[in-house]
Amino acid sequence: MDDDGPSPGRVVLIGAVHEALPALQALLALGVRLTGVVTAPEARSGTMSGYVDLAVPLVGSDVPILRTGDVNDRACVEHIARMRPDVIVVVGWSQLVGAALLAVPPRGCVGFHASLLPHGRGRAPVNWAVIHGEHVTGNTMMLLAPGADTGPVLAQRRIPIGPHDTCADIYDAVGRAGADMLAEQLPRLLAGSARPAAQREELATHWPRRTPDMGIIDWDRPAAAVHDWIRAQTAPYPGAFTHRAGRRVMVWRSVPPRPPDPIGPAGQVLCADVGGLRVGTANGSVLVTEAGDPGGPIEPAGLWYRRQGWAVGETFDHVDPAVSAWALGLAPRPAPLLGAVR
Repeated sequence: MDDDGPSPGRVVLIGAVHEALPALQALLALGVRLTGVVTAPEARSGTMSGYVDLAVPLVGSDVPILRTGDVNDRACVEHIARMRPDVIVVVGWSQLVGAALLAVPPRGCVGFHASLLPHGRGRAPVNWAVIHGEHVTGNTMMLLAPGADTGPVLAQRRIPIGPHDTCADIYDAVGRAGADMLAEQLPRLLAGSARPAAQREELATHWPRRTPDMGIIDWDRPAAAVHDWIRAQTAPYPGAFTHRAGRRVMVWRSVPPRPPDPIGPAGQVLCADVGGLRVGTANGSVLVTEAGDPGGPIEPAGLWYRRQGWAVGETFDHVDPAVSAWALGLAPRPAPLLGAVR
């Protein structure tokens, strides 16, 4: 790449999960000078939900790739500064960008958040939106500022949440919306004609961090809430789960409940056949269609259950209300957690 003279349109991309891939494709289509891509080490692929290797689409190009787990490390900031970006685009990267890196590009750092800010600041915004039964979410493009998801807004896109949509479906839509906004707003930002708008702090809401153990299913909740719980945490995320006699069972997919679904005691298996595994809830039942062992393949739920030698009428383990409240982000983590699940 030619580095002589003024060079407006120089961009560095920082990202590591699925939303970053459409952003990279948008940057390549825009024809900006992509002077570097910063992404996670390949070793993180097994522990990072939705990991994508951004180096793969760039094979054969001269775009430098920097792999790091900490973009705020002094050496990393200095390395990015030598790429001389006019704008840094951060998408699909969970770490907050520190003040030193924010100060590097003269046109600012651009970030994305998968909600209609200021609603839904914080971690796992799509997963939380589905868990809470919301029918609309979105994606927000903003200028990054100190703090989490507080910067001025450049653009937003609304994204409907249908009853069959999983977290993966919504994040795919979020990624496409982010790429569209990037294509629209980045030329304006580079030209100095963008018009960011401050967020209204009085309208801000916040989602807490989620961990894999928070996927535990409380069958004592309403059927619609249990269905939302399952689809909010399915692949590529760690998944929802229940227990039978202390053994963990992964629950990957269900269908939206509708009357007149059978009614049965919460957690009791009402049916297990080729059509699925029907489990009682607080006000009805949910048909689980995909399940399996932890770390194992995703399988048809009813057939998998029968293969374990388990009978219809058996009941999945009760979940302590303190654990359920913690998993919903409403209470502190119980201690010890395992002792609270029986």
